[in-house]
Amino acid sequence: MLNHVTISSSDIIHKLKLSCQIPEMTEAITSQKIIAETARELDITATSEEIQKEGDNLRLTHKLVKAKETWAWLKKYHLSLDELEELVRNNILSQKLAKHLFSPHVEKFFYERQLDYVIAATYEVVFDNRDLALELFYALEEDEITFHEIARQYISEPELRRAGGYQGVRHRKDFRPDIVASVFAASPPQLLKPITTPKGVYLIWVEEIIQPQLDEQLREQIINELFADWLKQQVERTEIITQLESDTNVQAQDDIRKQA
Repeated sequence: MLNHVTISSSDIIHKLKLSCQIPEMTEAITSQKIIAETARELDITATSEEIQKEGDNLRLTHKLVKAKETWAWLKKYHLSLDELEELVRNNILSQKLAKHLFSPHVEKFFYERQLDYVIAATYEVVFDNRDLALELFYALEEDEITFHEIARQYISEPELRRAGGYQGVRHRKDFRPDIVASVFAASPPQLLKPITTPKGVYLIWVEEIIQPQLDEQLREQIINELFADWLKQQVERTEIITQLESDTNVQAQDDIRKQA
């Protein structure tokens, strides 16, 4: 049995390769290089005050109150102080670049796609039998039973059963295509007539439909979505050349085989 293990950089790279994670890693590296280069071209920088503030936020997020906790966190992730500052600076540049590029376009984007940001709060129970779903639908309409009682009786998943079938608040894209139109056409609070789908018969209580407000939270969400789409396009347009030692060895072996 091993008492200790020494892991080298090449071991980590080898594991990434065997885990088929090199493409994701190279895309992440490419994304950061694109952000850094674009920020440089636009003269976007991170000030000392911004770095200090973002560093404080990072420590708060990870609950690094004491210096001892911070050092332990750095050791866990094999980060030096300079690398921590680099991490913080990269975050700042990414945020500032996103705002620079897309803040002027938020209102137009929001009003063109306002329906995409409407959310619905629903309760659902799924049945295999439409006749049973209809029977319970009419029983609900006559106040002979409550939705919570139906959920407790017919939902097998414990947490969902305890929540009474509550699905949370979801956007249109989060609903099945054969359900979404009925949900967002409802006048809450409203019980929908059972909807038959390939996955079963849905009995849905639409508790609330919430119209979006372009507040700071949604504004930031839209900026981040636009920035993520832009960055993805930039990565797709960029030729990524990886230079790994093992790749060189494989190529050399292939060349030898061709010459033999």
